[in-house]
Amino acid sequence: MRTLVVGDIHGGLRGLIQVLEKVVPSADDRFIFIGDYVDGWSENAETVSFLLNFSNSHNCVFIRGNHDELVCDFLKNKDEKPMWLAHGGQATKDSYANYSQDEVDRHIVFFESLQNYYIDEKNRLFLHAGFTNMHGPQHEYYPNLVYWDRTLWEMVCSLDTDITPEDPLYPLRLKLFSQIYIGHTPVTRIGETVPVKKANVWNVDTGAAFKGPLSILDADSKELWQSDPVWTLYPEEQGRN
Repeated sequence: MRTLVVGDIHGGLRGLIQVLEKVVPSADDRFIFIGDYVDGWSENAETVSFLLNFSNSHNCVFIRGNHDELVCDFLKNKDEKPMWLAHGGQATKDSYANYSQDEVDRHIVFFESLQNYYIDEKNRLFLHAGFTNMHGPQHEYYPNLVYWDRTLWEMVCSLDTDITPEDPLYPLRLKLFSQIYIGHTPVTRIGETVPVKKANVWNVDTGAAFKGPLSILDADSKELWQSDPVWTLYPEEQGRN
């Protein structure tokens, strides 16, 4: 069984379909989607519909991202936060304009069923953003921190590359898990377009919302598949970025 980690999609359904064709999914695969399915390119509602259909025939774990929570608030309560609208929310709002209430209700159930984090049988942690509690994400005082935090990624990026887990200064929270997989902060911010490993943390957000590709990483073999840069798949929307 392959454990395949899917980076942030942000409405880039064309990129998702393209990279999945390269993966060639099998019935034995487990897909772990790291969150932020929406708020970006134009196919936001369509992305959620695709994922719902995909999960009918594939083993999927869906992690909650910060944008997913914001969209759920919009769909349930018509909450249109100005900051959300300015950061991809308008594209999501537009994509739902022609969806029936039954379809919207089905998507609300999807968003409400997302997991804040997932720990597999190899003690690997999968979550959207990060955690700060020394006992792990399950002990966070504010549960939504796990899909908003950036300090975990900032910390591992600043670590001495020679430090080992045996060092007394090695961060205790990193020792809780064999590996940690996150998204949320695009690695394009540090000049990369492939998943980046810092300490035992893998960041699989390769900037699909902006100028990067969408990535799927095999958590065991570290084999990597990528779409074309997602912006090139939406030539009619290139002015967005």
